[in-house]
Amino acid sequence: MIDPVAISLGPIQVHWYGIIMGCAFLIGAYLARFHARRVGIDPEHILNMVVWIIPAAIVCARAYYVIFEWDQYKDNLLSVFYVWKGGLAIHGGLIGGVLAGTWYVRKHKLPYLLMGDILMPSVILGQAIGRWGNFINQEAHGGPVSAEFMEKFPAFIREQMYIGGQYYHPTFLYESLWNLLVFAVLMLMFHFWKKFDGQVLFSYMILYSIGRFFIEGMRTDSLLIADTLRVAQLVSLLLIASGVILMLVFARKSAQAKKQSESSTK
Repeated sequence: MIDPVAISLGPIQVHWYGIIMGCAFLIGAYLARFHARRVGIDPEHILNMVVWIIPAAIVCARAYYVIFEWDQYKDNLLSVFYVWKGGLAIHGGLIGGVLAGTWYVRKHKLPYLLMGDILMPSVILGQAIGRWGNFINQEAHGGPVSAEFMEKFPAFIREQMYIGGQYYHPTFLYESLWNLLVFAVLMLMFHFWKKFDGQVLFSYMILYSIGRFFIEGMRTDSLLIADTLRVAQLVSLLLIASGVILMLVFARKSAQAKKQSESSTK
């Protein structure tokens, strides 16, 4: 088992979870700056946005998780702040990030959909990296599996997924790999396939949510409504539907605008 504490300096402990999440934010910010510069947006806006987005994402990710797992925290309210032990819900973090980002974009009169396209490859890459924090904390895993099944995986994953005398599905790994695949698609789209602003953003909503929906069905620690309905699956379905509708609407608008432009030049 990997020690979740990376560094101990007297009473101060630095957890791997925090290090991994910090790296995810830094790498994502660097990539977003690169994309902003490529499309003519001042990259300093990215750093300024991150100052607001990171705390908003962390607070909302934690609040989202705590709300649905209130029974774990109601008798020890200080534990609500123990974020280094895990318990950050991705969808909550997305809500916080979108709210903070929207506020910043409107304040500085930046193109909203274009900024979404700039940020989404960074977001999905950060999510792929962040899942390894779950690995260290032995959370976000699936149901029990046999030792024979786990032989397919490297030894360090087998050992970390051996919890309480039982092997478990490394669903953190499935989602990390899916997110890396989505990242590759979004990068290709941003650089080669993009036809209109918002295309990368809407593709993120659809592709990430498809993977999350199926992987969530394998997990044992899902946030639930009424003890039966998995919250992440419900949110994923809503995001898929919204992404498809928005993609069709803006693709049609883009095609109409292109057609009008071509007819006006004749």
